[in-house]
Amino acid sequence: MKKGDKRIAGIGSEAVEKATGKGWRGWFGVLDKANATKLTHKEIAAILREKHNVSVWWSRQIAVGYERERGMRTLYQQPEGFEISKSKTLPVSPLKAFKAWNDKTARDKWLGENIIIRKATPGKSMRITWADEKTNVDVNFYDTGKGKCQVSVQHSRLSGAAQAERMKKYWAAALISLGNFLEKK
Repeated sequence: MKKGDKRIAGIGSEAVEKATGKGWRGWFGVLDKANATKLTHKEIAAILREKHNVSVWWSRQIAVGYERERGMRTLYQQPEGFEISKSKTLPVSPLKAFKAWNDKTARDKWLGENIIIRKATPGKSMRITWADEKTNVDVNFYDTGKGKCQVSVQHSRLSGAAQAERMKKYWAAALISLGNFLEKK
């Protein structure tokens, strides 16, 4: 990253330019000329894809960066509400971590929340309705080799930035609790 290169949406301008041919400043100029502050996220991304041949992934990243810089979106904000993610690598297999989530008796020992599991694929993923019955939690289990796995939690449809911050801290503590529980087993 060049000295003074500002990271936007977690990405430096040099990386954006390498992948798309323009840095942040260049894309912001293009989008300002298109009056993009009056457009939705999907419309902004469509301009980048259709008129400037930017890939789907990069068009979304540039749109998010533009929206944040122009005050149209805050940290954790998504079109459907606010969303956070947290992950932790644990010294167990994905299936063992999955079972600690899937078995209510085990889950009560480390999480202690009444959740509704809507869909579960053993050792791979879960879709959950959170205890508030308003927000969603997706949990993914990734084999990282040598008897370890990464557990990734994505909590969506949060009501605002304050709730997103609270849940980010909550999930950091919950994943530590899960790790402690699994170490005792």
